[in-house]
Amino acid sequence: MGSSEDDKVVAVIMVGGPTKGTRFRPLSLNIPKPLFPLGGQPMVHHPISACKRIPNLAQIYLVGFYEEREFALYVSSISNELRIPVRYLREDKPHGSAGALYNFRDLIMEDNPSHIFLLNCDVCCSFPLPEMLDAHRNYGGMGTILVIKVSAESASQFGELVADPDTNELLHYTEKPETFVSDLINCGVYVFTPDIFNAIQGVSSQRKDRENLRRVSSFEALQSATRNLTTDFVRLDQDILSPLAGKKQLYTYETMDFWEQIKTPGMSLKCSGLYLAQFRLTSPNLLASGDGTKNATIIGDVYVHPSAKIHPTAKVFSFITSRVKLCGYSKALLDSALLDKHQFEY
Repeated sequence: MGSSEDDKVVAVIMVGGPTKGTRFRPLSLNIPKPLFPLGGQPMVHHPISACKRIPNLAQIYLVGFYEEREFALYVSSISNELRIPVRYLREDKPHGSAGALYNFRDLIMEDNPSHIFLLNCDVCCSFPLPEMLDAHRNYGGMGTILVIKVSAESASQFGELVADPDTNELLHYTEKPETFVSDLINCGVYVFTPDIFNAIQGVSSQRKDRENLRRVSSFEALQSATRNLTTDFVRLDQDILSPLAGKKQLYTYETMDFWEQIKTPGMSLKCSGLYLAQFRLTSPNLLASGDGTKNATIIGDVYVHPSAKIHPTAKVFSFITSRVKLCGYSKALLDSALLDKHQFEY
């Protein structure tokens, strides 16, 4: 499919469901993990805001297992705020990330986009999406993966990959290997052409053929690692990235900025700090300010919800000391301070 800079683009953000992300408890017991605040904004707000910077963005889709009512208010609010259609699509059963993309292909292709971004909600980074799209168009392949270099000790926790140092073509991909392969890892952010749907369909068709063959054969050799997977359950990493590596269809775009996975409550604090530091460069209007004359003294990167009230003698810092309750205290020391409209306890 040929493309130009005027072609439409859509974005799909995977938000998971209540049975996923259990390591994030207890923070996700009373609120869906994607709506938990990081840097004063819901977790999913950060990738959504990043998508807003994509040229000719036509639509943003949130795909997950949560009940639609849990996202209805937020989806309506963010659509009005960004003036971009945002829609929540609920999966009826697990399909895998690639399978979920294929399951909603008709809706995703409604605007006839030339490119489709796929992002995981529980990723914290600067989301260089316009730059990825430019690189992807230059590569001319089916997909481009955002990657980053990490320490050799931590690489095995993620999908490791090998890329051509000159062309950036993906040469090899393996998900959480037992032995070290590379310090280059998958960041969970992708851009594809609609050809990705043909690749996913191919996996489903091959799996269906294997099932039919097993019905008429008793050879043990036909039993594969995918024998328990349904034909419409397609994993992006093992079923798409690994088989297509080295076939001049997938490429990489390396980010030199920050990147983290948001899997645990502790990581929510770190990622809040990263986003607040980024606001200093991209959205300084979101950060509080004050010198103690008329308002509280603000030191460092601090977000204060519009409904929150702080005594003018208070001092709010962006580094950590200890747990305090703001109510009744004139001084508070917080880790990348976040003062919201709920209870002020950290």
